[in-house]
Amino acid sequence: MEIFELIKALILGLVEGMTEFAPVSSTGHLIIVDDMWLKTTEFLGDRSAFTFKIVIQLGSILAVVIVFWKRLFSLVGLYKIDGQKMNQSFNLIHVIIGMLPAVIIGFALKDLIDEKLSNVETVIFALIAGSILMIVADKFGPKKPWVNTLDQITYKQAFTVGLVQCLSLWPGFSRSGATISGGVLFGMNHRTAADFTFIMAVPIMMGASLVSVMKNWEELSMDDLSFYIVGFISAFVFALISIRFFLKLVSRIKLIPFAIYRLVLAAVLAFIVFL
Repeated sequence: MEIFELIKALILGLVEGMTEFAPVSSTGHLIIVDDMWLKTTEFLGDRSAFTFKIVIQLGSILAVVIVFWKRLFSLVGLYKIDGQKMNQSFNLIHVIIGMLPAVIIGFALKDLIDEKLSNVETVIFALIAGSILMIVADKFGPKKPWVNTLDQITYKQAFTVGLVQCLSLWPGFSRSGATISGGVLFGMNHRTAADFTFIMAVPIMMGASLVSVMKNWEELSMDDLSFYIVGFISAFVFALISIRFFLKLVSRIKLIPFAIYRLVLAAVLAFIVFL
């Protein structure tokens, strides 16, 4: 594997790590950067290049586990959150209820999504649609949220946010953009919605990533191992940085600045692709 190709792995890991948990769509950015610029399919092949994007997501997931290890361990009874009451606590059922709609629909439509929606043109429209939802959430969500911690989330709220999360199956829409917007619309403050989003992402992303890797296992080659390792480490490091930064930022600036960025990006891409 040549050094220039490893630099491409580093760049794609950076893009994945910096955008996976911000409401700007990591999938959309990876499609844009790779399809329009780096073109890893030319030396990895279609299936291996697709699997690489799945593998580097595991680096981002590992970063979430490190940041939220106390909460994640508490879900399976390995850690006790100080002051948490067992009858009024955020638990594994919240996570299962929240992830269930996207898991069911995602498995049902996975091949269709991969074949029909994973291209720059559809990402442009997803960027715009996701931006509209984020603006609506900031403008019309409750002025005084009544859910200010994870332990105040109800099962009904977890399920409704899970339904909204299904929109993120459209590449470019953004998982965090959909779920944070859904959380805000249904009474959560931005930080609580972001915390719920990140914790819920761990089993969803890990499950989807492992299934995709196993499905495409025969396409993997030892010759590409260094490319995968560089991308994985890059995604992990930059995700670790971006998660901590975003959690501080989202409470201050909310969602509209991210929506504006998405609209500008969509306009630039539309100009390049359609004109």
